[in-house]
Amino acid sequence: MKLRVRQKIYLPFKAFLDFIFAILLIVILSPILIIFSIIIKCSSKGPVLFKQKRIGKKNSFFTLYKFRTMRIDAPHDVPTHMLDNPDKYITGIGRFLRKTSLDELPQLLNILTLKMSFVGPRPALYNQDDLMKFRNDNGSFLLRPGLTGYAQIKGRDTLPIDIKADFDGQYFNKFGIWFDIKIFFMTFIKVFKEDGIKEGRNNNEN
Repeated sequence: MKLRVRQKIYLPFKAFLDFIFAILLIVILSPILIIFSIIIKCSSKGPVLFKQKRIGKKNSFFTLYKFRTMRIDAPHDVPTHMLDNPDKYITGIGRFLRKTSLDELPQLLNILTLKMSFVGPRPALYNQDDLMKFRNDNGSFLLRPGLTGYAQIKGRDTLPIDIKADFDGQYFNKFGIWFDIKIFFMTFIKVFKEDGIKEGRNNNEN
């Protein structure tokens, strides 16, 4: 799979926008980031940030940051929606952060360092070989992973791996400034409606 000429031209511009908007949002949201950090630190044992090895552009590894939403004894490298009983691990403030997707805010640091983008395929876990095989086949591994993505507005946690990867491939074929803007703003609608959130294998997959 190859990038189109217009996509090759857009990518440096996209990286520039990511960098500028990441700085602006970190400054604007700094009071909220500080408040959440204090609440997390005071309400449960453990660090403020959750750090995890993820797969980025061209299958390179990087450290992804999130606000910690689970107890420190939770399984570290298992997606929450794959746990049998995730509620016993999720903290009080963590439940709110996950419901509103505010736990993702520290990824602004990943965007600032250009390890991630605001829009792109969500970064895979280092052990998700099946997902990365699909992405290597459809070309989406060539892109920086995103804070949100096409798969996130199409179903998020409720999607099986092959369907999620197919949306990543569709994004690779169609991405551009207007498509990115559409995905970014559609994300707010999905978060507000709580679409595609699945916290455990026993939950309904509606």
